[in-house]
Amino acid sequence: MNLFDPLQSTFWLKIGISVLCGGIVGFERQMRGKPAGIRTGILITLSTAVFVGLGQSVAGPHTDPSRILGQVVTGVGFLGGGVMMARHGIVTGVTTAAVIWTLAGIGSVIGMGYYSAAVALSVTVVAILNGVEVLETSVRRLSHGVHRRTGAERGDDPAE
Repeated sequence: MNLFDPLQSTFWLKIGISVLCGGIVGFERQMRGKPAGIRTGILITLSTAVFVGLGQSVAGPHTDPSRILGQVVTGVGFLGGGVMMARHGIVTGVTTAAVIWTLAGIGSVIGMGYYSAAVALSVTVVAILNGVEVLETSVRRLSHGVHRRTGAERGDDPAE
């Protein structure tokens, strides 16, 4: 069976799960105003699933489809590195870079055909991102230094 035949339901299932998983994580990022939002999340997840699927499709006695995974990790690491910046001695964008890498991992899981695991991982990522923020705002000690939130980030009214 050809995994890239648009007349096959598996083709559309892989696309649908990629859009769903990338959208779940991307929506959370977009709602926070982060640079890698819904479109980015979907495209990273979808493209990674495609690359991993292509790697599987060329599997044979003289090929190593796992090399595709290694190249994805390298390429996505470069993409994530591009969103990190240092300003005034403070590095920003590290969480966004980690989310990009995680989206590629989820796309790899989809490319390998583990669809329910991909959805579970996407929900887990959003739970971690939200849960840690709740923890940071609840425990003052976690909010010191680079993790300190400004009034606008906490939702405080700047007029007060």
